[in-house]
Amino acid sequence: MSSSRTRRIAKEVADIHSDNLSNIFANPVGNGEDLTHLKGSFKGPPGTPYEGGNYIIDVKIPNDYPFRPPIMKFDTKVWHPNVSSQTGAICLDTLSSAWSPVLTIKSALLSLQSLLSTPEPKDPQDAEVAGMLTRNPKEFERVAHEWAVKHAGAPKKDSGEGSGGGKAETKEQKQKRSKEEEAAERAAMYGGYNEQMINRFVWMGFEIDRVVSAFDYVGIDPNDGEDYELEEAYIGDITARLLGEP
Repeated sequence: MSSSRTRRIAKEVADIHSDNLSNIFANPVGNGEDLTHLKGSFKGPPGTPYEGGNYIIDVKIPNDYPFRPPIMKFDTKVWHPNVSSQTGAICLDTLSSAWSPVLTIKSALLSLQSLLSTPEPKDPQDAEVAGMLTRNPKEFERVAHEWAVKHAGAPKKDSGEGSGGGKAETKEQKQKRSKEEEAAERAAMYGGYNEQMINRFVWMGFEIDRVVSAFDYVGIDPNDGEDYELEEAYIGDITARLLGEP
């Protein structure tokens, strides 16, 4: 393995280890000497059938990385239209035509985590799962959660069955409060900025807190958390700040 590629992969793995916010993990397989074969992992996103599950990703680094994307597949079985329920193969532009050398192993893993929140049945890897999602979304969610419990160790959700109307109302209130608290936590994590605006820089390999700090330093308008297009000058200032340039 070329020394430049080795240094880059080692730095990326070290950056993942030092990031305490994203909860993305990656480590070399075996004795840790071969950086071309990693195991990554992340938690299933909140508010999805995969919530609370731990998903293991097999990561193989090609010889011409970072000019070609890492080869990734789910080791953990997952019921999702863009992931093969048999082999774990993934259909995601970030790992193929949309790959760029500025992207990283961490940004690719974050994209996979995001994919669990945004299934795309019109561009499926698994036609059976995509068909179920299209025809019967509730059944898809039920099966996806069953697989998350069975294969990813996700906590089993309450069925919600039963005749006690008051009990059902209490559960709904609890779920609403939980979602509100989660939304508040995420808003605080992203400094009040729109998540997609911050994530455009996170996907380049920078940590969330560093991007938020750079936005604050440059004086970006939070715009009440709404997404909008940044001017090129602002993008340049943010990037310079993230790269440590004066």
